[in-house]
Amino acid sequence: MIEGKTPSASAVTTYQVMMPSHSNPSRTGDELELGAVNGGAILNLIDNIGGIAALRHCRSKVVTASIDKMNFLNPVNVGELLILRANVNYVGRTSLEVGVRVETEHLFTGERKLTGTAFLTFVCLDEDDRPKQAPPLILENEIDKKRYEQAKIRLLHRKELREKEKSYNIE
Repeated sequence: MIEGKTPSASAVTTYQVMMPSHSNPSRTGDELELGAVNGGAILNLIDNIGGIAALRHCRSKVVTASIDKMNFLNPVNVGELLILRANVNYVGRTSLEVGVRVETEHLFTGERKLTGTAFLTFVCLDEDDRPKQAPPLILENEIDKKRYEQAKIRLLHRKELREKEKSYNIE
């Protein structure tokens, strides 16, 4: 039997100063200005940190199966500190949900803002790149239990949406 792991055993926090290379350039008159940070750059960081948490939980290869809808609640600007926190919320047989919370911090004032949250599904793989059983999740506290129950609801919604998407005809 595979030994279970707690969410805290695989939790990850990372920090990234947003640089001009992360931005969308914009133009006002004759001046080229740095715009807000490109959403794709943030999504890349979310996928990376989510993958690290999933890998720490499975201790094997993992692949991203899906990223739930991402709403950007506040813009991220060049020069701000992006703070990403990832936790394993739910583990099924071969897949797991990782939640990522994204905040910004203004480095001069210390003001923090919630930028968004994302939920990613990863699949645990064996050495032949086939799905393998993921270690069960051991819930330590009420927060873990709440995240687990909310993740179960999202899992049902994902399954319903996948069934609906099978009938889409995109050509």
